[in-house]
Amino acid sequence: MNIHDIRAMLAEDKATVGTWLQLPSSDVAELLARAGYDWVAADMEHASFSRASLPDIFRAVENGGAVPFARLPEVSKTAVKSVLEAGAQGLIFPMIESREQLDLAIDLATYPGQDDWRSAGERAGDYRGVGYCRANAFGKDFDAYLDGMAPHIFFVAQIEHIRAVRNLDAILSHPRLDAIMVGPYDLSSSMGLTGRFDHPDFRAATAAIQAACERHNIRMGLHIVRPDTRELDRQIKNGARFIAYGIDAVFLWLGAERPRQENLT
Repeated sequence: MNIHDIRAMLAEDKATVGTWLQLPSSDVAELLARAGYDWVAADMEHASFSRASLPDIFRAVENGGAVPFARLPEVSKTAVKSVLEAGAQGLIFPMIESREQLDLAIDLATYPGQDDWRSAGERAGDYRGVGYCRANAFGKDFDAYLDGMAPHIFFVAQIEHIRAVRNLDAILSHPRLDAIMVGPYDLSSSMGLTGRFDHPDFRAATAAIQAACERHNIRMGLHIVRPDTRELDRQIKNGARFIAYGIDAVFLWLGAERPRQENLT
């Protein structure tokens, strides 16, 4: 499985299902990859990954047959460069609320000369720094990476604020955007409706997101935090195509919780 396989699945309107990694363990990363997920995303926003640990994490994901992704802690030059140089093939950008924010995020993840989405004469933003790193085998595969992988990094924008919903057409029109991922808790919180997913206003916002994705032919995604195969099936039937299913820590505590004594007899 590689990033080209992920895009091919989405082009055929098939759902791609990955999962979140929060425990900074290459063993856990490989286990999740071997569990059959298409991609495994290191959650840099809420977990404790060091820059030094990322190459082993991404190697483990690849060895397990999945595609290494990373959710960034923030959109910054240092954060983007760190995960790409370690070997991430997909980036999930948190809290994208405007086209300008997305432009910057994708600029930071793109080498100079790989900005063909920009109009002639348009002022370019910042760029990804060029150098030998683990992603290009420390220079051994520099040209192959530069031409074969770097231009095809998979980009996902997280829609987590009502301001993003108001700017959706501008955000979704970016030609290098591959998918979005709705953050329901943050989105509902930004509306003063934290966790009230059945509220008519929240339902209207998610319906507006889905309609905009259909207009722009962008794949809509979400996170099913607590593993639930029925919910996964429901969301796929409802049109979700880029789905994060569970979290390593949640899988662990759901499976490891001590049985109550009264349930053993």
